[in-house]
Amino acid sequence: MTLLRVAVGWHFLNEGVSKFMQSSWTSYNYLINSSGFLSGFYHWMAQNDGLLRIVDQINIYALIFIGLALFIGWLVRYASLSGFLLLALYYFAYPPFGASLSGIATNEGNLYIVNRIFIEAVILLLFVFANNRGFGIDNLMAGFRQRISSQFDKDPKTDLAVNSRRKIIKNLVSLPILCIVGFGAYKNQKKLGVDVISGATLQVGETSLKNLKGVLPKGKLGNHQISRLIAGGNLIGGWSHSRDLIYTGGLFKAYNSEKKIFETLILAENAGINAINIGFPTGEVMAKYKRLTGSRIKVITQVAPGKNAGNLFDEMNKAIDLGSDILQVQGAHTDFCARDGKLDIIQKLLDEIKRQGYVAGLGAHSVEALILCEQMGIIPDYYMKTMHHDQYWSAHPKEFRNPYEAIGECKSDHNLFHDNLFCVNPEKTIEFISQTNIPVMGFKVLAAGAIYPEDGFNWAFQNGADFICVGMFDFQVVNDVNICIDTLNKLQGRTRGWFA
Repeated sequence: MTLLRVAVGWHFLNEGVSKFMQSSWTSYNYLINSSGFLSGFYHWMAQNDGLLRIVDQINIYALIFIGLALFIGWLVRYASLSGFLLLALYYFAYPPFGASLSGIATNEGNLYIVNRIFIEAVILLLFVFANNRGFGIDNLMAGFRQRISSQFDKDPKTDLAVNSRRKIIKNLVSLPILCIVGFGAYKNQKKLGVDVISGATLQVGETSLKNLKGVLPKGKLGNHQISRLIAGGNLIGGWSHSRDLIYTGGLFKAYNSEKKIFETLILAENAGINAINIGFPTGEVMAKYKRLTGSRIKVITQVAPGKNAGNLFDEMNKAIDLGSDILQVQGAHTDFCARDGKLDIIQKLLDEIKRQGYVAGLGAHSVEALILCEQMGIIPDYYMKTMHHDQYWSAHPKEFRNPYEAIGECKSDHNLFHDNLFCVNPEKTIEFISQTNIPVMGFKVLAAGAIYPEDGFNWAFQNGADFICVGMFDFQVVNDVNICIDTLNKLQGRTRGWFA
């Protein structure tokens, strides 16, 4: 009983302190997105600024004081009743039944009636009525009162001093535990920052999830089941490929705060996307996301070889330490090595990835790079290749293209590359993919926003992609999932078999 009470108490206390430490925290998003049968009540609280400030303060301090009381065993009955009522408000904001069956607010999946909030509420109800509430301050005070009111036991065989000391130690046992876990939480916060996903912090597209058309199909890479639509990492990493729009990189980074990244990932997972392909610099954010949420999203990390033999595998090893599930040689570096005649570096990196037991992917913008690798006998577990057609306005003429321009400098001449074309030779790419018998992951399938998803998804799957990797803002996730489902259900003209 003590352990159960302390565990629930720590959950309350940690949630409260996390919110207190976020100066800008508000329950607005949580309340305004409520879609249960009591949603009108929650929306009313969110839309009244004065009431919302009161609700926020009550929420923070109630969590802290209820959690602390439960942890140290003080006023447990009253704390448990208060906690039960607070959890009831959480539960009915997103009730896991009927129209609001989603579990989005707590990233719990699609449950019916019984979820984590329900279980904790039942536990607190137990402590309201239980005679035994475990060791704690209440128990200690009850012992003192009983000792004062009762007659002194004169049995010489009883060592009252020893018994009293033992009772005090038992009933105060949670205090050193609170210090230990509190110090651990403080160190964790210093390392990872404030828990941006705590409790009611997140706003996710509950309403849009109701519009999902079905379950996103999956394929297989090694032992990993991967959704056919994979989230791209460029948007959350700030790589905008914006042609001559100079502000978009900063805009991407400003919009995709850590909180927004977490919201987007939770939404993507609930929509059926179970994998993300990221650049190496995003690894820290993904590690934090998985650690704080318990997410099982598959992280595919692009790694580059070091500049010399001594640090050739540094990025790969760091990605492994951060919990990556699949490792892939970053496309630009494949292009660099192919262009500069250094494909032995790619071979060494792929061999080491496989030696450590990971699925090894090989990315490229230039199909010539992959052709050279194949000719050299460098065969990965899968390819990741830019795959899009060139029938859009900003694509420069074919006669001015060169195989490795996507890794070169942007030119001011309108006839030359200016961050506007990533699959330089679509026809040659299709030919190469049609002849390979390993899985292919298409990326840049929308040419960085120049092609509509309905068109780009269909073109990539029709021409041999087993997966597509697409960068998505949160407001695009559900629509992209639906387009992918529709595309796969209606796909025609694909001649290549499915290799994943």
